[in-house]
Amino acid sequence: MTTIGVLSDTHGLLDERVLEHFAYVDEIWHAGDIGTPEVLQRLREFKPTRAVYGNCDYGDVRATLTDFYRFRVEDVEVLLTHIGGYPGNYNLNARRMIERKPPKLFVCGHSHILKVQYDPYFRMLCINPGAAGKYGFHTIQTLLRFKIDKDDIKDMEVIELARR
Repeated sequence: MTTIGVLSDTHGLLDERVLEHFAYVDEIWHAGDIGTPEVLQRLREFKPTRAVYGNCDYGDVRATLTDFYRFRVEDVEVLLTHIGGYPGNYNLNARRMIERKPPKLFVCGHSHILKVQYDPYFRMLCINPGAAGKYGFHTIQTLLRFKIDKDDIKDMEVIELARR
């Protein structure tokens, strides 16, 4: 069993509470708009971290990451990106990646709106952890934490850090 912590849209701020809530995860996934190389480095020093760049990432962050990252954790194929959309309204590039080979789990950020939704057409779970940073219109900083057990995605937890 693998425990995952997912965040997005830190925009240069790594709230200390993220590290507290992710203290017992096996991996961290960052769905873009990291903000600074220091945020990514700090996450990677803390736990194994997978990440993609977002539309607000530049310089070293963009140079060291890709916009789509497909990987497998246990028996779950994952597609991680920043601008992805949601069932029935995917970003064009995300839709192309999904249609090519639908993953079991699609993870994106960008909207700053936390969402966990099943797509029956592609038979995949779509998650967006909302925004862990303070930049943007959102009023609550959010994260997700869950477990992957073979091919089962379970024990999904929504974590609210604070109202801004």
